[in-house]
Amino acid sequence: MDVVVAGAGPTGLVVAIELARRGVGVRVVDRAAEFAANSRSDSLRPRTLEVFEDLGVLDAVLAAGSHKYPMRVHHNGVPVRERSTSRRQEPTPDRPYPNMWLLGQARTEQVLRDRLAEFGVRVELDCAVTGVEQDEHGVSIQLHHNETVRAAYLVAADGGKSFVRRALGVAFEGSTDESTRMMICDVLVDGLDRGCSHWFARAEAPGVGLALVPVSGQPQFQVRAALGADREPGTLAELQALLDRLCDGHRVRLRELTWSTVLRSNLRVAQRFRVGRVLLAGDAAHVHPPTGSQGLNTGVQDAHNLGWKLAAAVSGAPEAELLLDSYEQERRAVALRVHAMITDLMRSYTGRTAHPAPLEVSYRDSPLSVDERPAPSGLRAGDRAPDAPLLGPDGRPTRLFELFRGPHATLLAFGEVAADRPHWPGELRAHHIAPAGTPGEFVDTAGHAFAAYGVAPGTQVLVRPDGHIGRVR
Repeated sequence: MDVVVAGAGPTGLVVAIELARRGVGVRVVDRAAEFAANSRSDSLRPRTLEVFEDLGVLDAVLAAGSHKYPMRVHHNGVPVRERSTSRRQEPTPDRPYPNMWLLGQARTEQVLRDRLAEFGVRVELDCAVTGVEQDEHGVSIQLHHNETVRAAYLVAADGGKSFVRRALGVAFEGSTDESTRMMICDVLVDGLDRGCSHWFARAEAPGVGLALVPVSGQPQFQVRAALGADREPGTLAELQALLDRLCDGHRVRLRELTWSTVLRSNLRVAQRFRVGRVLLAGDAAHVHPPTGSQGLNTGVQDAHNLGWKLAAAVSGAPEAELLLDSYEQERRAVALRVHAMITDLMRSYTGRTAHPAPLEVSYRDSPLSVDERPAPSGLRAGDRAPDAPLLGPDGRPTRLFELFRGPHATLLAFGEVAADRPHWPGELRAHHIAPAGTPGEFVDTAGHAFAAYGVAPGTQVLVRPDGHIGRVR
């Protein structure tokens, strides 16, 4: 076996898809006895949608989900106003998916499992990792049913309480604030509009109440309510009684509480993301409170970063150590930035600081990012590679993202046909991007590609398989 992935959440599934579509032998195991049906994280950020386009699952995700809901405020059970929870942005040539998209995590995982199954790989349930030993040649992985598997590499995507991380003795640095707790649970609700979220509160205390949010792709509503430091999640009867007190007799009926949890202000980052032949990803490597909707999204981007590098290592690429080390360098830096951003964001809610800007991920400081221009400015090696519309050789419109889609790296030669093909540890496809009015393989008829990349004719841009710029010359 080439790679074992421990954990079949979004992070583990994306890693497995990345490996399987490159022909790497992968086995996905999970300690759960059945697939989760609860909502958990439901917010997909724009960059995650771009990753999903590359993986071939975006259409299914868009079909199953929805835009962010407006919030309808109820005082004493009576609707008093409705407000937007986010400003919807229009797509631009370089950013085709500028808005958050909502889809319950259980449905997202099903879409990813279906895609993985297209490569002949299925998740093995009730199959927890119970032991890990490694040497210079591989990893021996003990599974729940007294089975030992030998693999070249192990990816630990087994959650915030990761067995693998603890078995390796990797410190999980950060803090947990037990004074900030929120109850989250899934319920069915009768007679409530699913076209918006709902906030129920007393008119005399409008900031203290309970939210009911439709779960996109699932029939439930997600209940969100603050808990004190010493309170535990309520039963269905207790939740109904709380809602009745807030509604003053305007009854909203709850039924079938199927899942509940308590979210804490938990901010932790693993001291290491790589220990020899074992790689940590997703919640096993970093955990964040739901503030800012970063958890699932950061894990998916961990996986997208790691998959092509791990495939190159399995294939025996001479750059294997550099590539695997760069995973930790690039993604741990992002996790620390998310940590700082969420800390500032939580302070902003108490008025102690300004609202921070959205996180823009770049790997400019990575050893894989090389900019050979004498005075680079604007877009640089390490940055996200923008999209742009083009006219293809057959006269039909296409996009840069369509050229990037797949397991390969892409060399864009702007204005001139590439004179040479740089070494790349895997498949590399080269394309000529011609200015408007000149012949070429792909023509930048509106000038969006040249403008987005800020390049002059004669520039070559190498785009990594994860959609980040690797080299500019």
